[in-house]
Amino acid sequence: MIGASGFGGTFTDATTKDAFLGGALHILQPSDGYRAGLDAILLAAALRANRGERVLDAGAGVGVVGLAVARRERDVEVTLVERDPGLAALARCNVAGNGLEARVRVVIADVTRPLREMPELSGLVESFDHLLSNPPYHVQGRGTPAGEPLKDAANAMPAGGLERWIRFAAAMLRPGGTITLIHRPDALQGLLGALASRFGAIVLLPIHPRGGEPASRVLVRGVKGSRAALELRPGLVLHNADHSFRPEIEAILRHGAGLDIRNLPAEP
Repeated sequence: MIGASGFGGTFTDATTKDAFLGGALHILQPSDGYRAGLDAILLAAALRANRGERVLDAGAGVGVVGLAVARRERDVEVTLVERDPGLAALARCNVAGNGLEARVRVVIADVTRPLREMPELSGLVESFDHLLSNPPYHVQGRGTPAGEPLKDAANAMPAGGLERWIRFAAAMLRPGGTITLIHRPDALQGLLGALASRFGAIVLLPIHPRGGEPASRVLVRGVKGSRAALELRPGLVLHNADHSFRPEIEAILRHGAGLDIRNLPAEP
């Protein structure tokens, strides 16, 4: 067990302290169950924010996405929303441990519940410029449970949960605000259906483990209230043939570089 000394508290559950962005960000997270990694950093890197803008990380877990944004974008305010009190406590610990209390706060709330049941957020309707989310990839009751309660909750949501997730995003974003998500390609039909009546100018970026392989993830960005057409971008390839990360991916993971989904390096 690695305790939370210096990170604002002490936790009885086993945790690890992990470095992200080449050591610019340190994160406490459970040693068992769901653990943040590549998807979270790619999602955070895809955000382009202006000075003074407000960012909401929905379903934040221990806060990796929102904290990576706050570390790279020095002049934005970030709100982390997480429903699990234990993960939210770790997120608060990570905010303090990384010295970001002035610009990052944590709210315990379930984004799939009606806003009237979330007083901490109901007064912030249409006040955010950007929302980022790495929603659970599976529907509860379909597939094999992960075996760890926290991992099961992070990987699966109730049927209809994705629609409620998108409805929450639309309520919290100002007109013209952006939503950016990372998800599995097989969820695209439901995801695009949920976005359709609320968001336009949707950009899809397939993410491929290696050249010639099917996409394993897709980054999706939309603009609230826009009527612009959907755009499918050339895929982003993560690894070289020798399984090493491509230079632009290494720059994102180790040096905090951004990911411009409309201007990607050509595949070798």
